[in-house]
Amino acid sequence: MTAAPRWMSCARIAGAVLLLSCLATSAGAADIDWAEVESQATEFLSAYIQIDTSNPPGNETAAARFLADRFRQAGIETDVFESAPGRGSVLARIKGTGGLRPIIFLNHLDVVPATPEGWDLPPFSGTVRDGYVYGRGAIDCKGPGTIEAMAVLLLKRQGIALKRDVIFLGTADEETGGKLGAGWMVAEHFKDLRHAEFLLNEGGSVRLRADGSRAYEIAVSEKTPCWLKLETTGVPGHGSSPPPETAVTRLIRGLDRVRGYEAPLRVTPEVQTYYAALAATLQGERRERFKDLRAALADADFRRAFLQDPHDAALVRNTITPTVLNGSQKTNVIPYAASAELDCRLLPGEDPEVFVRTLKDTIGDPEVTVRVLLNFPPTSSPSATAFTAAVRALAEGEGAPVVPSVLTGFTDSHYFREKGIASYGFVPFDLSEDEERREHGVNERVSTHNLREGTRRLMDLLQRLDVEAQHDEQAQSKTR
Repeated sequence: MTAAPRWMSCARIAGAVLLLSCLATSAGAADIDWAEVESQATEFLSAYIQIDTSNPPGNETAAARFLADRFRQAGIETDVFESAPGRGSVLARIKGTGGLRPIIFLNHLDVVPATPEGWDLPPFSGTVRDGYVYGRGAIDCKGPGTIEAMAVLLLKRQGIALKRDVIFLGTADEETGGKLGAGWMVAEHFKDLRHAEFLLNEGGSVRLRADGSRAYEIAVSEKTPCWLKLETTGVPGHGSSPPPETAVTRLIRGLDRVRGYEAPLRVTPEVQTYYAALAATLQGERRERFKDLRAALADADFRRAFLQDPHDAALVRNTITPTVLNGSQKTNVIPYAASAELDCRLLPGEDPEVFVRTLKDTIGDPEVTVRVLLNFPPTSSPSATAFTAAVRALAEGEGAPVVPSVLTGFTDSHYFREKGIASYGFVPFDLSEDEERREHGVNERVSTHNLREGTRRLMDLLQRLDVEAQHDEQAQSKTR
């Protein structure tokens, strides 16, 4: 291994000294009562969950005002914006010294719908039980919004002066694409955001493994949606005397052909980077296989085992999931029209027009039309920046590796990446597979311990980010 340049070692030592100085001398930083933070965050999230912002219809303005009231009571500059009646977003800002460009804490106010069936507790009760806060949005995304709000409130309360502004941005409409939330804020109010250097959003987490170890996963890229609607028509009539072909039977045949389509495997550079980083944290055959996933997938036995995991499979091919079916309103009525909606997710670099043409050819019926409901260009952020270095420093303090990951879902980060803001998915919660499965499912919850530790990690991360930015400045000055 080549030794690091002497100036780099000096910079790291100076950075460590600066971090200790920041932690020790920031006004009130050492006086934070973390048990009290846990109590306050628990009350905050419980009340927040009780505001039903199911999307559709959204009604996020009530949540935006809830957050704005908390910020204003603390003396923090805050604005509420509405893209349409009831579709509110909230923006709050803590001023820094101005030495560095701002960071945005992005989170969304809306949640996916939830009905009481299957839940142990009402999904909008915000019940606190056995060390957990239960309810829709606990993980996605009111829990992350809560710890980001707590960090902003603590910066103000403790008088901690960072070099950069911290902007809290809670937006509407993320669960249906973000056009009335983050997309609208970027289009209409980008002047309030344009100087930001980094953005922190949902996506990655501190992954808890079965053996009790941790891995910090930072989402640097994500698959893009290509939501489609299949529509067809036919002769309507009475269900007791059906014609040979109806809108429903034509649609079913088309869906069956879609179901039989097998998307080709492709390992993108971003996905290979993810698995190579993951390999360093594993043992045995998977460690060697993940180092070169593209080559490993050529082995039929490995490929079969790898594709049995839905998450792994989704990272190496485009996925097509039928989710919404519409036909007749009555059992005995043959409808004139029938439709289905497909949740398709494309790998980075895929051409959506080519994908749609392939699907049309697969269906092979000109009477079944295919309409695009939602699509946007793929985006990613660099994996070596002051922000990722700060996360690495935070992870090293816990003896955990850092893995740059690719999300199988999508977030609002693309709106900001398209404007040149480096955006990362990372929520500093310790999440097990069981807790992750509850997202969008029943009994969604987050532990009060996570609310405390998540807030503490965010505060630590912000101060480390000042240090890492100084490292960058020193490195650049040495190369001039």
